[in-house]
Amino acid sequence: MTNALTTTSIPQAIHDGVLVIGDAEIPCNVLEDGRRVLTQSGVMRALGRARQAKGRGHYDGDVNLPAFLTAKNLKPFIPSELYVTSSQIEFRRTTGGKAFGYPAELLPLVCAVFDDADRAGKLAKPQKHIAEKARMLLRGLLNVGIVALVDEATGYQKVRARDELQKILAAYVSPELLPWAKRFPDSFYENLHRVRGWEYKPGSNARTAYIGKLTNTLIYEQLPTGVLDDLREKNPRDPITKRRKHNHHELLTTDIGNPHLERQIISVNTLLSVSDDWSEFTRLFTKKFPPGPGDLFAPPPSEK
Repeated sequence: MTNALTTTSIPQAIHDGVLVIGDAEIPCNVLEDGRRVLTQSGVMRALGRARQAKGRGHYDGDVNLPAFLTAKNLKPFIPSELYVTSSQIEFRRTTGGKAFGYPAELLPLVCAVFDDADRAGKLAKPQKHIAEKARMLLRGLLNVGIVALVDEATGYQKVRARDELQKILAAYVSPELLPWAKRFPDSFYENLHRVRGWEYKPGSNARTAYIGKLTNTLIYEQLPTGVLDDLREKNPRDPITKRRKHNHHELLTTDIGNPHLERQIISVNTLLSVSDDWSEFTRLFTKKFPPGPGDLFAPPPSEK
């Protein structure tokens, strides 16, 4: 009976394929519960590692990280969400037999860890080749989400449920207002003013509308399609004051919505911090993220 219970608890893959990113080929699967999974061996090869470290079998992400992330010099660069996302998944292949994999969302997070550590000069020589592989993978993921790539590779997008958008919105937008917490660091707006050539005055209402528009485009519009529209619907402007009652981020979920928001803020703030002026920032931003509306970088309204 124990074996029977164990067997039925292992999720079944319903679609499989090979994810091609640059010169890397990673076997991938969509499980019956909708999770997108990359095989453990495929991730290892893509990162330039032959196999999992000896002595490491199945593990839980909230207890341990994958062996290739346990080096002490990587710890400062590992975001908290990676401890959850890194849970290893045992599943049954479409062709039969068991396999181990990682959630597809793990790949860009792991790549960012090695890239950040390398840029900070903290990697040891044996880790350098992993950083090089990581950057190659990140370049391949710049304009297309990992989930969309897996769906295309496996053919799952052809049979995806019609309520997929509603599931995404439910994951990102909370039905209840969350306690206010500061999400945008002062450095974000300080850097934004600096590259625009403006004097930064904390608390000033100058250019509020234009800054708000940029914040929507640089941050909120980079969340999954439909999330910003849903936030606007749930958090409308007052018809008289033209102001919203709450900050959009107060309506994002704590497990998925806000962590994604924080990663986006960090990414954009990083680009702002390394840019000397607005022209350089717009070039870096449009290279890293999909093109936004045509008026994204239009000049702000004339100042009085």
